[in-house]
Amino acid sequence: MSDPSIDADGRLRHLITLDGLGRARIEGLLDRATSLREQFRAGSTSLPLLAGRTVVNLFFEASTRTRTSFELAARRLGATVVNFDIASSSTSKGETLEDTLATIEAMGTDAFIVRHKENGTPARLAAHARRAAILNAGDGNRAHPTQGLLDLLTIRDHKKRVEGLRVAICGDIRHSRVARSDVHGLHALGAAEIRLCGPAALLPDAGEFPGCTLSGDLDAALDGVDVVVMLRIQKERIEGLPGLDEHAYFARYGLDRTRLARAKRDAIVMHPGPMNRGIEIAADVADGAQSVILEQVANGIYARMAVLAELLAAR
Repeated sequence: MSDPSIDADGRLRHLITLDGLGRARIEGLLDRATSLREQFRAGSTSLPLLAGRTVVNLFFEASTRTRTSFELAARRLGATVVNFDIASSSTSKGETLEDTLATIEAMGTDAFIVRHKENGTPARLAAHARRAAILNAGDGNRAHPTQGLLDLLTIRDHKKRVEGLRVAICGDIRHSRVARSDVHGLHALGAAEIRLCGPAALLPDAGEFPGCTLSGDLDAALDGVDVVVMLRIQKERIEGLPGLDEHAYFARYGLDRTRLARAKRDAIVMHPGPMNRGIEIAADVADGAQSVILEQVANGIYARMAVLAELLAAR
């Protein structure tokens, strides 16, 4: 079956994953995000690229950062944004997702931004969409492609390139859609080494991340890296790890200044949020000179603007 993310002319029709998207297409999106950012920093308050378009936020999971970021991105491009109320929707009455999509699409909507707890839901909707674009805002532990793009954009801002860099991603890798999208993007852009670190129970199965090194030793994982990505650890998952309470988790897998010193002196520290300070990252590191966490948040708007413009501006 052909990839529904690419149309007959080879253009991007949906954004479901960065896996297989290719270096040229990813770099094109990053270049577009950079250009949009420059226009706004030069004084633009809105760009009417999507005037007359309607974007629907279809979030089946709670979200603050991603939903707000997508909404701001769409509005800054001139689109109308509809926030779909899941609690009072027909899906709560038994309507299928496909019927919900068809019904709202029939009203003339142009894009759906979808977050869902089940892997594959955005791809499933993309296969049924008649004309609207589907953007994956996170599905299960499978993918979060715009987070991957904003992370790549932030890395490129500080390192001027991704090719040849050594990156450590630390925390709950097994359940992280962010880690998967970061890895897909980093591989596509030629990162030299990707180290995945966390407790054994929170590391992926062998072979799930080809080309990456798995480790339970955070000190070793940080040695000489250019980029450190810390992932949020859900407190209920710590409770399920033998011998690891929150204090013990931070002692073994938390990023503090002493551990950060093992990375390169100009290494940057990243986190997709929300953060558990004192569990996966020390407050003085999160707020320190090497932290680019708030830059990630700001870049998220421009990365999402770039994707929306790519998918909708020429339609």
